[in-house]
Amino acid sequence: MSISHLARSIGESATLKLNEQAKLLADQGQPVIHLGGGEPKNKVPITAILSSAAKLNSGQVKYVPTDGTPSLKKAIIRYTEENYGWMVAPENVIVSSGAKQALYNVLVSIIDPQDEVIVLAPYWVSYPEMVKLVYGRPVIVKAEDGSFQPKIEEIERAISSNTKAIIVNSPNNPSGIVYPESFIAAVVELCESRGIYLIMDDIYQKLVFDGIRTASPYRFTQNNIETTHIIVVNGVSKLYGMTGFRIGWTVANRQLVRTMNTIQSQTTSCAAAVSMAAAEGALTGVQSTVENLRLLIQNNRDVAMTDFRTFPGVKIAKPCGTFYCLPDFSAYSKSSEELAALLLKKALVVTVPGKEFGAEGHLRLSYCGAAKEVSEGIKRIRWALDPEAPNEIYIGDRRVVRDWL
Repeated sequence: MSISHLARSIGESATLKLNEQAKLLADQGQPVIHLGGGEPKNKVPITAILSSAAKLNSGQVKYVPTDGTPSLKKAIIRYTEENYGWMVAPENVIVSSGAKQALYNVLVSIIDPQDEVIVLAPYWVSYPEMVKLVYGRPVIVKAEDGSFQPKIEEIERAISSNTKAIIVNSPNNPSGIVYPESFIAAVVELCESRGIYLIMDDIYQKLVFDGIRTASPYRFTQNNIETTHIIVVNGVSKLYGMTGFRIGWTVANRQLVRTMNTIQSQTTSCAAAVSMAAAEGALTGVQSTVENLRLLIQNNRDVAMTDFRTFPGVKIAKPCGTFYCLPDFSAYSKSSEELAALLLKKALVVTVPGKEFGAEGHLRLSYCGAAKEVSEGIKRIRWALDPEAPNEIYIGDRRVVRDWL
């Protein structure tokens, strides 16, 4: 069998790989604690369920327009107005099978071979691989001071004549950082003045804590929707806990949306009609479900931060959004892959190596599950790594003695 050079160059998703390993252990009855996933455990909003059920009950589950049903696009337009302060037209919106496909369609539409896309570290694992899949070149920009926010000057130095786009994810997966308004304003100004696309991945937009709000990039441009270089990608997976419905969207100028529509028509044709009905129900229904989820995750964040205060050697920046944190475990191991493997084997705790996010020495931990599990997971991690921690621990109903430190 002959596999293409491109396919061989793409790395496997670290998060999905670990999910599979954890599932195998759980299926064997092992008391695995999963701190690696990016999936809220809340129930899907009832308005989404009722809307999708109504679509099913109609018996008319057929093809829909490639760019999305008019009623869902109307809901997205209203969401954009309420949350970004911008009015857009239906021709500026395209619905895709998840924000992941939306982002990929954007890249297919704007990137030529060897075009460069600037990716800010730490970054979501799929960004560099997606750029490679469209024959582009990812250019990683990492803060020289070791923080999770590069300086504008560092981004400027990475720009070349081949730079086509910059991807910004705020709130950020994996660090939980929310870039301040001043930073977003500076990036918008930089992109608009240089003619570079600014791709805003806003999938965690409302999952922010401590009274913080995310900055709308449209506030900082003098251009209109047809002339701006700002592209916004969003969806219902994280805000509403609707990961399985696979609905995302893109807001951009009409020419780009038409191009994406052509590409999507030749690949997936359209997103699923039942899923679009569910997304519409979520967007137009009572929004208290989003706030309830936000409060739950903020409480879990606080539990995790309290537990880490007693963990010597671990450095952690307090997350302001998402449901992830990115602690620095380099005092215990310089290899995040080896560390994650050790924790899964010895403590039955799933984490994700920071190397996958451009943050070697760190581990990404998710706290979107039950607070009790989050706390127990951190307790097990400390037991496995810290010589000062008690030498014995119960993992499930089994007493385990640490004998490797």
